[in-house]
Amino acid sequence: MGIALAEALNGEIISADSRQIFRHMDIGTAKPTDEEQASAPHHLIDIVDPDESYSAGQFAKDAAALIVDIKRRGRVPILVGGSGFYLEALADGFSPIPEIPDHIRNEFKQAAASDLAGMFSRLKNLDPVLADRLHPNDTQRIVRGLEVFETTGQKLSELQKIPRKRPGNWAVGWFALDVERELLYSMIDRRVDWMIARGLVEEVRQMKAKGYGQELDAINTFGYREIYQHISGQLRLDETKELIKTATRQYAKRQLTWFRRNDRIKWVENPGDAALETILKSLDTTRGSR
Repeated sequence: MGIALAEALNGEIISADSRQIFRHMDIGTAKPTDEEQASAPHHLIDIVDPDESYSAGQFAKDAAALIVDIKRRGRVPILVGGSGFYLEALADGFSPIPEIPDHIRNEFKQAAASDLAGMFSRLKNLDPVLADRLHPNDTQRIVRGLEVFETTGQKLSELQKIPRKRPGNWAVGWFALDVERELLYSMIDRRVDWMIARGLVEEVRQMKAKGYGQELDAINTFGYREIYQHISGQLRLDETKELIKTATRQYAKRQLTWFRRNDRIKWVENPGDAALETILKSLDTTRGSR
């Protein structure tokens, strides 16, 4: 859909996917193929290694600079992806939180790798409001809450209430493809089968050979986490596939809940040509009203 819109609007795609930013992680993130990327310019894909940190705030800064450049060249920026924190930081701004020293970040990452449950319990005591919003397995954001408290002595949930710094002020059209739940889950199952058939296991073997371990935030996520367990002998391949499918469906459910709260989004039914026409007509109507 992003490519179709780019072709129709003389646009360029900015990926808003918090996993497609990482190099070497192609199959498990369903990264656009070379052919797809040749169909329309793509940005913010393959920009950091799996062991590098990249925050929603950094995404907002990078995406804002791209939006300015794309518009300057007379083209239309099209953000594609479902990482809610990334999109929110870009559209609504991000909290002015100080940089975290590397030694503190590394200390908490190592602690989370050995005792994530204990770290989550600690976050509940220090910042219960933040902890209540997080999944117990969300390593990255659990570590984020703890490292911010360690660095500033303040709760991340309180710092997030400070007026945000917006990286730009643009008119934005928000659209989401609305798929019936049963069909969505069927699509997820086929997607996982396709990833395995395309070579996800070998992709993870190569990453492991490069020294990228399961303790990294980029890898400790569904799809990669289960494959690491498989190649270490903890899971059979059929068990691995089912676990990935279940975890992906759970993520999709949380993702839908997140975006349903955003009343700026126009939900478009029947993905495909009809959805494309609906989006284009909506954009024409919006432009005409200004």
